[in-house]
Amino acid sequence: MTWFWLSIIALLCWSGSDLFSKIGCRDARDKYSHLKMVMAVGVVMGLHAAYEIFVGGTVINLDIIRTYLPVSLLYILSMAMGYVGLRYIELSISSPICNSSGALVAVLTFLIDGIAGYSPLAIFAVVLVCVGAIGLGVVEAREDEALRIERQKASNYKYAKSFMALAMPVAYCILDAAGTFADTRVLEILSRTVEDYEASANVAYELTFLAAGVLCFIYVVLIKKDRLVPKMEGPKYLGAVCETAGQFAYIYAIADQEHVAMSAPIIASYCAASVLWSRLFLKEKLSWKHYLMILLVVIGIAIMGFFDI
Repeated sequence: MTWFWLSIIALLCWSGSDLFSKIGCRDARDKYSHLKMVMAVGVVMGLHAAYEIFVGGTVINLDIIRTYLPVSLLYILSMAMGYVGLRYIELSISSPICNSSGALVAVLTFLIDGIAGYSPLAIFAVVLVCVGAIGLGVVEAREDEALRIERQKASNYKYAKSFMALAMPVAYCILDAAGTFADTRVLEILSRTVEDYEASANVAYELTFLAAGVLCFIYVVLIKKDRLVPKMEGPKYLGAVCETAGQFAYIYAIADQEHVAMSAPIIASYCAASVLWSRLFLKEKLSWKHYLMILLVVIGIAIMGFFDI
């Protein structure tokens, strides 16, 4: 049952990362909150990379980092866009849109390789996610402003319609999908020269994130002279720890090939937990149309995970 508990840990950690990242980035008055979030993730991932190198013995060099760099940059940029979006939109809406990247990867694969070899259920799952994600955007854009204000009364944060609100999660989805699509190609290249290429690629990604965090620190703290307030930065580091821990649990959960058909859907549906946490802890309240679109996304993601699409 190790695979099951690791899957649950990954689900809880990644949904926790969504929650704490939202808390750390939602104050629109802090225009550098997304860069501070990159700093936090960079620090935690850098520490984990150091552990993997000096304790775990993971092989890493400049060639590996350079080879994996395009993928790392796509992932890091996508996360930064997601952090920006958390200032303008509810987590309940942002998380399902961001997690639709898997469906977008499938669409890219269909366009390049065709749909031959994919079952009708796989295509149905992709359609569900796409309809749900697009539907969320339509519902959000068409919602009456008076109804929006009314349903947000329980929350301390009010969100108005804006281009940024939907643009940032969509940008995350596109960039993350591009990263995932490129990942398979780059890993194939690394597999020819590095034995444990997946671990090396992950460390390369973490070290690149550390470099991005250092650059953000130089810009925010040294150039812009913006202060880091521990009380405001705390949630960001909790989110960073959850992000890194979730990645670690995920790697070992899916390593159990005998149970991957069960572990994958558990992990893939973590955005459903994110919606639950946003309702319980952030007091976010959506319309039934929002929840219907979210349900379509979650069902589609779960199907893709279950059948390892």
